[in-house]
Amino acid sequence: MRNIKDAEARRNEILDAAEELFGRKGFDGTSTGDILEKVGIARGTLYYHFKSKEDIMDALIGRVTIRLLGAAQEIAADRSIPVHERILRVVMSLNISGGSGDEIMEHIHHPQNALMHQKTQKAIINGLTPILAGIIGEGVEQGLFHTPYPYECTEMIVVYANIVFDGDVVELTEEEMAARMQAFIYNVGRLLAIKEEDLQYFTQMFSGGDDHGEGSGDE
Repeated sequence: MRNIKDAEARRNEILDAAEELFGRKGFDGTSTGDILEKVGIARGTLYYHFKSKEDIMDALIGRVTIRLLGAAQEIAADRSIPVHERILRVVMSLNISGGSGDEIMEHIHHPQNALMHQKTQKAIINGLTPILAGIIGEGVEQGLFHTPYPYECTEMIVVYANIVFDGDVVELTEEEMAARMQAFIYNVGRLLAIKEEDLQYFTQMFSGGDDHGEGSGDE
């Protein structure tokens, strides 16, 4: 048991060092030698835990997305929260706050970390879609949404939001971003055949979610 714990601690030590170096020097600008020097280990020890620098990058992305999606899954599973509110909370849970999560997401958006950015987007899209689709499926059962394709609609919504609102793929001014958000909410309403009163609820949530936060049980 001790050896397993030691191995896990060493693996996290390597990941922490790589995270700092990728943020400071970029993925392309960081060598395995830099990581070895930072951790103070032999090359064989590094390759015992990771096959390559790309393998380290994948593990870093996995560490962040597991935490993100874990929080989203926990929210999605709580059926005591109304469907509308759960959707908002799942989306808001993707905004990492505190600790190294903030830093790695900032690092991922650096031009020198383009591959990390691409892989992170893929992980979030693939992980978030089934979580939100489950909630939207409940909304269909409750008559809040009307679509024979809840999963496919969710996938379209997640892919669009992840790419257009990311800020790196499509460059938008604040005015353009506001217009895209209004159009996004409108088209989500059409896609899911949401009633007008429910669509207004979504509009209020996404334009001023904090105002609705605690009292949103009053549907």
